[in-house]
Amino acid sequence: MTDTKRLAVLAIGGNSLIRDKNHKRVCDQFDVTQETCRHIEQMLEAGWRVVVTHGNGPQVGFILRRCELSLAELHPVPLDSIGADTQGAIGYMIQQSLANEFVRTNRDAKAVTIVTQVRVDANDPAFASASKPIGSFMDEATAKEHAEKEGWEIKEDAGRGWRRVVASPMPIEIIEEDAIRKLVSDGFVVIAVGGGGIPVVSDESGNLKGVAAVIDKDFASALLANRLGADIFMISTAEDAVYLDYGKPSQRALPEMTVADAKKYLDQGQFPAGSMGPKMQAVVNFLEAGGKQAIITTPENLAEALKGNKGTRITA
Repeated sequence: MTDTKRLAVLAIGGNSLIRDKNHKRVCDQFDVTQETCRHIEQMLEAGWRVVVTHGNGPQVGFILRRCELSLAELHPVPLDSIGADTQGAIGYMIQQSLANEFVRTNRDAKAVTIVTQVRVDANDPAFASASKPIGSFMDEATAKEHAEKEGWEIKEDAGRGWRRVVASPMPIEIIEEDAIRKLVSDGFVVIAVGGGGIPVVSDESGNLKGVAAVIDKDFASALLANRLGADIFMISTAEDAVYLDYGKPSQRALPEMTVADAKKYLDQGQFPAGSMGPKMQAVVNFLEAGGKQAIITTPENLAEALKGNKGTRITA
């Protein structure tokens, strides 16, 4: 590969690796990952360099549940370590699936996963108002017991039970940025900032320490795309495009929009916080920080979206 090739940063959702409630096993996730990597190979065939990022919400939930069930015998795993675990596991699935694609297509390329730390501000207001639910639902008594023993923050979740909540601070620095940049320059397909990255804070001396928080993977991916000077930021999701009036009889797909349009629709509440909202805000962040264009679509439409035939394209 040469530096003349255009660079895409592609964010894959952790939920998108799970086809449905009956296909949650690692082997099932591998199957979906292999399908996604076939579409990434099409991007490479079209002449793009690609950096892959991914979510990890369900996978973190699985590990937390295993921890809960084994507390009588084993120590709990800190949330930052769970983030590292899922980066390695999901990265392994992606890099192996890509390697197999390269064998199938006779491509001279390699994929590599970078366990990525992402620095956040210890004074980020998010730490004063934890909002991101993680782990299992509990009854009130169990939740309060955990809060007392483990220092958890807990909240009642829409009548479904009690859950642990953690902060979701904004990413401000990707610690392994130089390594990612070097590997991309050397022709590797790099998997990085998995799950939004492992959140860390730094002290006065520059020493890093992991914190119990969750970084939005689309915000971290947008930051990485900006830092690498990506030509395009892509978000792979369950929807083939961005829709106005989603779920209503009047819903309609938007093949194109500007960043001004995106901000207007966000202000109108067209993109809820629990679904398309963070993705659109990440796109706005990328474009307002100097990015050129972004695309939102499904995995199977990635290659066609780059040609302008599918998905939603957002420009500055």
